[in-house]
Amino acid sequence: MLNIFARASVNRVTDPIGVSLVRIGFTPNVVTVVGTVGAVAAALWLFPTGHLLAGTLVVTAFALFDLIDGAMARALGGGTRYGAVLDASCDRIADGALSSAIVWYCFAVGDRPLAVAALICLVAGQVISYVKARAEAAGLSADGGVVERAERLIITLVGTGLSGLGVPYALHVALWLLAAGSVVTVTQRLLAVRRAAMEEKS
Repeated sequence: MLNIFARASVNRVTDPIGVSLVRIGFTPNVVTVVGTVGAVAAALWLFPTGHLLAGTLVVTAFALFDLIDGAMARALGGGTRYGAVLDASCDRIADGALSSAIVWYCFAVGDRPLAVAALICLVAGQVISYVKARAEAAGLSADGGVVERAERLIITLVGTGLSGLGVPYALHVALWLLAAGSVVTVTQRLLAVRRAAMEEKS
């Protein structure tokens, strides 16, 4: 949902940055890979060791690279098909690493119920993206849902950040909220695919 309402405002900020990076010789694919490697390394290093606030700040910084590579692609007149596949693949890697790192943290602190919520978020987050990709490969539509990638990142990182600041149960609330929203979104996308398939037949 945030992709719809916030895209124009975000683009006004990121587009000048993208133009500047293109001018000095960077490419969108390089920025994509650097952002992904940084986010994965930070998540797997900082979250499992309990550095929740530091992990939140560093992962958030690298996650912003995902906005910059899109701005760079627009500055070049549009992205390539390879760039789109690379970007989507790197998103899945970064998301999986973040969720896995939080699962790791939950088991490290001995909070198994919270680990269950984190595992639901991990699996459902990947399924949300897979349903869309598989539907598009079949020529169908599966956009939308209450919790898309932007919402997943924001809810997760707000939870880890507040927990790192010592706010009680912040991570519990965030992960269970995200788990519920993710399951709803999987259902919404599957229903959207079903509707698209039925409309195609009629």
